[in-house]
Amino acid sequence: MPDTTDPSQRLLAQLRFPCGDVPEPGTIKTVAPGIHWLRMPLPFQLNHINLWLVDDGDSWTIVDTGINSADSRELWEKIFAAHLDGKPVKRVIATHLHPDHVGLAGWLCERWDAQLWMTLGEYMSALAVRNDFTESEETRAAHLHRNGVPADRISLFHRHKGGYAKGVVPLPTSFRRMIHAHPITLAGHRWDVIVGRGHAPEHASLWCPELNVLIAGDQVLPKISTNVGVWPNEPQADALTWFLDGFSRFRRLPADALVLPSHGFPFVGLHTRLDQLVAHHDARLNDMADAIARRGEAGATGWDMVPVLFPRHLDNNQVVFAFGETLAHLHCLETRARVKRVVVDGVHRFVALVDSAQPPADDSDSDVMDIGTA
Repeated sequence: MPDTTDPSQRLLAQLRFPCGDVPEPGTIKTVAPGIHWLRMPLPFQLNHINLWLVDDGDSWTIVDTGINSADSRELWEKIFAAHLDGKPVKRVIATHLHPDHVGLAGWLCERWDAQLWMTLGEYMSALAVRNDFTESEETRAAHLHRNGVPADRISLFHRHKGGYAKGVVPLPTSFRRMIHAHPITLAGHRWDVIVGRGHAPEHASLWCPELNVLIAGDQVLPKISTNVGVWPNEPQADALTWFLDGFSRFRRLPADALVLPSHGFPFVGLHTRLDQLVAHHDARLNDMADAIARRGEAGATGWDMVPVLFPRHLDNNQVVFAFGETLAHLHCLETRARVKRVVVDGVHRFVALVDSAQPPADDSDSDVMDIGTA
């Protein structure tokens, strides 16, 4: 039996996981008619990604690809040799631009002469990031200084430069655009495209009413919360507000839908999980608002608030994501009129507004946030 004193186990106990064990490396597991689950390793703390192989009758569609690595290519080759039944891959869908989702899209499309499907925002963003068009070191340094990062820590954030191109092979020079609410056909069924924002520019999830299945990507994960950050190329983004507002599109789906997430296990309990995530972020927002209020008129910078949101030790890679996530929460507080932004010597500080107190939220999701590529 699970340890119900562990908050993460209490959360998982509220969901149902009907698909059993993880498929072995290089194998697939059927989770719905025509929909097969496979898993690839990742070289991060978040050490795996779930991918989906869809039987289109005379061909196959791959949903998400894994990161560009020799291990991932070797596992794909095993799947091609054992599980395609002599049929080609004709389509590769990438839910969004992050390396674990689009890293091998170019290789797969070239290998099979397949077409890449993405939303416009994700495809163009992937091209921009891979070709280093999104931000310069000067832009990044100015963003970090503006939000209170000490001068001797700024170099930590520059170490990630070029990492995206290592994890993502060159993308095809053309693609097929997916648009919110415009259906596509997979496995002989209609699937509606649901676009979410905050984690990525135009993240595409796929919903099939006939099968009662949601391929959720990173928008709804069963145990960890999706990383939602503010980055130097869009320094005023209100990413957390956008992310949470997008939940309304998923609440229209049946509560008993089978959710196929990119990390963790397929689960049933969509509405419950959305409630948990809202409660989690509300609790974190309350923690930050309280901490800012205790600082009085001096307020706090984004850098000041990182240990409030993430009190545990963070390695160098985690600090980068934690800082972006912290800014997202601060901007959400600003949108909700719980703090105001003041600029002192070029540094943005957030000060509590009078009468901005909120009732405490259910903090049952206190350990759900993880830092990684999700």
